[in-house]
Amino acid sequence: MKRLLGLFGQGQGQPPSPSPSRSRSRWACGGSAPLRCVGAAYELREKELGKLHRAAASGDLARVRRRRWLPRVGLDGRDKAKRTPLHLACANGHAEVVLYLVERKCKLNPRDNFKRSPLMKAVQCQHEGCVAILLAHGADANLADANGNTALHLAALAPNTCLAGQLLAHNAHLDAQNKMGYTPLSLAVSAHHVEMVEFLLSKGADVHARDQSERTPLMLAASAGDVSMIEVLLGYGADLCQKDVLGWTAEAYARRSGHTGVSEQLADRAAEKNVGEACAGSAESTPVLSTRCEAGAAAFALGTPAADRGVRGGFSHEYFTR
Repeated sequence: MKRLLGLFGQGQGQPPSPSPSRSRSRWACGGSAPLRCVGAAYELREKELGKLHRAAASGDLARVRRRRWLPRVGLDGRDKAKRTPLHLACANGHAEVVLYLVERKCKLNPRDNFKRSPLMKAVQCQHEGCVAILLAHGADANLADANGNTALHLAALAPNTCLAGQLLAHNAHLDAQNKMGYTPLSLAVSAHHVEMVEFLLSKGADVHARDQSERTPLMLAASAGDVSMIEVLLGYGADLCQKDVLGWTAEAYARRSGHTGVSEQLADRAAEKNVGEACAGSAESTPVLSTRCEAGAAAFALGTPAADRGVRGGFSHEYFTR
């Protein structure tokens, strides 16, 4: 897990720590207030920035509008970290400056020295207004940074379902893989963001997505002993019998990680599934399922979450907390 988050944040600080934004833009999503980021924002040294970059970073629209910049550096000038004024305005949530720059036809998809675009910085720092402006003007939602993370990966790890929804509405690839093979869903599972996981699954994310070691989201959740996450994944049809490159199942991950109770419940659930399949296969007409088979089939219909969030196919919070 530490390695995963390290890959996400390398060279950019830790994932953003939510705190209130300075202002709310008319471009922002209605679902939640825009958030300011701390760890993900650029470290700025004023003496290393040109005047236009400083004006964009501070949100000084009046200074950005001065036409004298255009003959000298243009709107797409780069600093030592290959950041344009648009990068800095997006990272700091200055929607008015972002709107001015894009309407003046600045480049929408320049990359900084970590290969992150202005859209990625706006998503990482959870500035919804800036994201909306960029997407409305055609910013590419599927560019990948130096670690292969797309803007949707960053939204999943934030986590911010409003931003994820904006990106998906502009054709972001739902199951894009980073260099470790993690999809946005896998990242959200590893970071224990249940709401984001449910959101991505409801949009059609592949519950059986595999990373470079052939691990599924269910295996990641089982390794962490994350009961709530396991319930959600099983509710969307996650396969308990899938194996990684070592031949380990989700149950094996739970057991080897010391989550004995989780391991036992996963083993019981797998046994129920096998019995249910045997019952269905041997019936000559409409199968009559045993109580155990029926419970498994009813609670874990493929593609839909179980109706009872307290007990799903034998999984209960009481079992793990007693």
